[in-house]
Amino acid sequence: MAFLKFNKSELVNLSYSLKREIISANKTGAYCNTSIVTCNTRRYHGLLAVTLDRFGGDKFLLLSSLDESLVVDGKQFNLGIHRYGDVYDPRGHKYVVDFQADPVSKITYKVGDIVFVKSIVLAPDVDQVLIKFELVKAPSKVSLVLKPYLAFRNIHALTHVNNQADTSFEEVPNGAAFRMYKDFPDLFLQMNTKDAVYKHLPYWYQGITYSDERRRGFECQEDLLVPGSFEVDMKEGDSVVFSASIVEANPATLKRKFNDIVKKTPEVSNTRDQLVRCADTLVCNHNNHKMITAGFSWLYTGLLRESLYSIVGLTLAKDGNAAEFEEILDNLIADQQERFFRRTTQVEAPLFLPVVLQSYVNEFGADPKKVWRKYGDTVMKMIESYLPGVRGEISMQPNGLLWAQKDHVALSWMNAYVNGEPVTERAGYQVETNAFWYNAICFALDMEGRFGAKNSDFVAVWTPIRDLVKANYQPMFWNERRGCLADYVDGNGQNMSVRPNQIHAISVDYSPIDEELFPSILKVVDNELVTRRGIRTLSPRDNNYRGVYEGSQTERDLAVHQGCSIPYLLLPYVRVSFKVKGPSFYKKAQWLLEGFYEDLSKHGVGAFSEIYDGEPPHEPHGAISSALSTATFLRIDYYMNKYKEA
Repeated sequence: MAFLKFNKSELVNLSYSLKREIISANKTGAYCNTSIVTCNTRRYHGLLAVTLDRFGGDKFLLLSSLDESLVVDGKQFNLGIHRYGDVYDPRGHKYVVDFQADPVSKITYKVGDIVFVKSIVLAPDVDQVLIKFELVKAPSKVSLVLKPYLAFRNIHALTHVNNQADTSFEEVPNGAAFRMYKDFPDLFLQMNTKDAVYKHLPYWYQGITYSDERRRGFECQEDLLVPGSFEVDMKEGDSVVFSASIVEANPATLKRKFNDIVKKTPEVSNTRDQLVRCADTLVCNHNNHKMITAGFSWLYTGLLRESLYSIVGLTLAKDGNAAEFEEILDNLIADQQERFFRRTTQVEAPLFLPVVLQSYVNEFGADPKKVWRKYGDTVMKMIESYLPGVRGEISMQPNGLLWAQKDHVALSWMNAYVNGEPVTERAGYQVETNAFWYNAICFALDMEGRFGAKNSDFVAVWTPIRDLVKANYQPMFWNERRGCLADYVDGNGQNMSVRPNQIHAISVDYSPIDEELFPSILKVVDNELVTRRGIRTLSPRDNNYRGVYEGSQTERDLAVHQGCSIPYLLLPYVRVSFKVKGPSFYKKAQWLLEGFYEDLSKHGVGAFSEIYDGEPPHEPHGAISSALSTATFLRIDYYMNKYKEA
C-alpha cells in the first residue's frame, strides 16, 4: 500500500488537486514538478528543468508538459489538462481515478473499460525524466498519442511566440531532438520502441495560464511550442517508456532503466522514511560539487544562511554522514568567501558557523581537535571581519556589541521588501546577531585555548572582548517588565515587538543571558508565538500582526515576517525547551512534529513546506520542499530519540 495516495473524488476536484504538487529532484540539479493531475499551475512547473552552467548555473525548463491521448475506434480521449484564461482544455483530469506518490508518482486513468497508468521518475544521475505508460486493461487496440510542450526558458521567466525559436528537429533513434535557441542543449525525446512514430507539425499553444501565478498577482500566461506528436499502438498488457533528456539515450535500455530506478527507490513506510527521502533530494551534487538546495522549485542552491542552518539536519541527523557534512561545508566556505569575510545583508548568517561546528562536536561526536585544526582559522577570520572598518553594514562597537545599519536595507533573515523598503529593517543592535556573536567568540576562545598556539594572539585580544559583550548584552536586551528580550535596540531604545529572534539568545551553547531568565523568555514565546506549524514571526497582540499569507505580493510580503509561522524556528525552541524542561518536554515536541506529518498530502505531496499561516488552520505556503523545514524535523526527531532514551 502506498504511503501517500488520493482517490477519484479528490483528484477530479480541481480546487483540491491543483493545490497539491509532486516534486522530484536529482543530484545533477534537475527537477520535475507539477500538480498531482499534471496540470501546471506555476511558471516553475514542468517535467524536466535542468541546471545549465553555460547560463551561470541557473535552472532552465525544457519540457513543460506531455499530453497523452488515447485513440479507440476513431475516437480520441485527451488525458492532458491546461488552463487558458478561465477555461480548462482538455479536461483530462475527469478520467483520473487514482494517484499514489510512492515509490514513484503513479496516475491511473479510466476511460470506459480502458485502464491506463502513467508513472513518472527522474533519473538520479543524469538530466532525464522517464515516463512509463501501461495499458492495463483494454477491450481493443489503442493508439497512444503524445504531444510534448517545449519551453526552453529560465524557470523564473515566461516565454511567448517569437521568430527566434527554431521549430525544426533532428531525427534520433526512436525519436527526435530539439534545440529551440542557440547555446541551449539539445532535448532528446525518445521512446523505447521502434514502433513509435514521430510526426512533425510545429504549433504554438498560446495563452496557457498558470493559476497560482494569477492568484498571486504575477504575470501568468505564456505560449508553448508543440513540435509534433509521437504515436504508438498498444494492446492490453503493453507498456512503453518515454524519455526526455539532454543526453541521447539508448532506446533499448529505457524500460530496464526505468524499472531499475523504481526498484532502487527506497520504500516509504513511515514519516521518518519520508524525511530521509526529502533530505536526499535537497543535497545536490552538480559537477561533483555538493551543495544544499534551499527549496523547490524556485529557491537557489548554495545559499549561505539556508545551507548553514540545514546542513546538520540533512547530513548528520539524517544518517550520521560526517564525510558528506564536511564536503558540503568545505564547498560552502570556498564558495561564500565574500559573505563569510567581507559583506552580506544577512549579517547573522556567518556567525552561525560556530553553531554548526558545536553541533558536530557536541552532539555527533566529532573530534574537537581535528575540527578546530581544520576550521579554526576560518572561524577566527570570520569573527575578526566584524571589527570596525571591515564590513560596511555591521561592526563591533566600543561596548563589544554589533551594530547593523544600512539605510533602507534589511540586514537580517527578515528581509521582505514592499515598494523597495524593508518591512522589518531592524537597524541597530539585533538580539540574535549579538547572541551568535557572543557564542562565536566563546567557542573560538575555548577551542583556540585548548588546541591552538601556546601564546595565541587571538586569545589575548578576544578574551576581554568576550567579557565586554557578556557584561553589556543582558542590560541591553532584557526587559524586566515584559519578561523577555527586545528584538533590537536602536537610537530610540528597545524595540519590544515580540518576535522569535530572542529564542536564539537562550538556545546557543554559550548564552549571554543568565539561566534563571530562560523560563520567563520561554513562557512569552510559548504564550504568543508557538503554533502547531512553527513559530510565529510576530505576536498576534502586535498591531502589525498579519497571520495569513495570502493576497497580493505586497500583502504576502507584509505577512511573511509579521505573523506567519516558520517551521525552522522550532529547532532553537525545541532545543532550549529540552534543556530547560528535560524529558518532560518530549510529548510537546512529538505533538509539534506530528502536526507537519498531517500535512504531507497538502501543498507538496510528501514534502515539507517553507512557511505556514500564523492563524489556524495554518495552511502551508512558500517553497513546497524546504531544506530548512526538512532539516529541522530531522533534528527534532534526533532530540526526541535522545531524550526518550534518557
